[in-house]
Amino acid sequence: MVGESPRTQQVIRNIEKIARGRFPILILGETGTGKEVAARSVYEACPQGPFVTIDCSSLVGPLLETELFGHTRGAFTGAVGSKIGLIELANGGTAFLDEIGEMPLDLQAKLLRVLQEKEFRPVGSLAPKRSDFRIIAATNRDLAKEVDRGNFRRDLYYRLNVVTLRLSPLRERREDIPALSAHFLRRLACAYTISDEVMEILMAYDWPGNVRELENCIQQMVAMNSGPTLQVADLPSPIRNAVQARKGVSMAAAAGASAATPPMAPYLSPIPPQQASTPVVPLVEVERQAILNAIQHTNGDRSAAAHLLGIGRTTLYRKLKEYQLAG
Repeated sequence: MVGESPRTQQVIRNIEKIARGRFPILILGETGTGKEVAARSVYEACPQGPFVTIDCSSLVGPLLETELFGHTRGAFTGAVGSKIGLIELANGGTAFLDEIGEMPLDLQAKLLRVLQEKEFRPVGSLAPKRSDFRIIAATNRDLAKEVDRGNFRRDLYYRLNVVTLRLSPLRERREDIPALSAHFLRRLACAYTISDEVMEILMAYDWPGNVRELENCIQQMVAMNSGPTLQVADLPSPIRNAVQARKGVSMAAAAGASAATPPMAPYLSPIPPQQASTPVVPLVEVERQAILNAIQHTNGDRSAAAHLLGIGRTTLYRKLKEYQLAG
């Protein structure tokens, strides 16, 4: 687990505590928040036996059952040999059931029996087998609501929900973005650095795909970059467009909030009035006016003005110089 935010640090402390026990763990969080990373961190803090990952979202129906419990030779058409299931492979170790909210109800009942009795039967077999393991389950769904809707067994929910880890989305822990970005660059074994302007954009973006999207972004930037420093032009266009769109909304709001502003700061040059006959104001003029209004509104406090505009201080200083607003 990587991050400096209070929420991430609390998760790390909780992992250190719960890793010493063998209690079932339920990890909750949006897609891409790092649920499997958290599960592996629990295992690696106190490794014992194998770590077996079971992706419940990628398997359906009978295929999932044979993957979980295995099958005997001749159990069904095409079963030319016996197969050991993931539940048996996890014996003595840890089974990580990713996206357990996707598991069908009939298999939920069979999983519950494994957790209660430590026994299971391979498909096509009459003889039970034993498997004792620690279970870590993860989901991006609200399992309590799924229980109320009848999509998830209540008894299995309580069996799994002994210890809960909640992973916050990246937009709620933006302080982790610099550390995560540096971590992904190290994993790529490259000597690239990230420019201040790029980091401002990374910090301003909402990351609907969370940490997984950030990792993908860093990989794309490294793939497209030709120099030692990652620049704005290297960012994936959807991220640039999303941040620019939000910035435009902020600037438009700042431009419209200039009815009651203090006197113009002495180091700012006046903006000539627009001609009444001009139907559309050029975009650069809208941006220039928004910056001027923000500076006036904050009595010349550039840090506060940058915050109001939704941009970094470095960007504001550059634009002040570009529009000759700084004296």
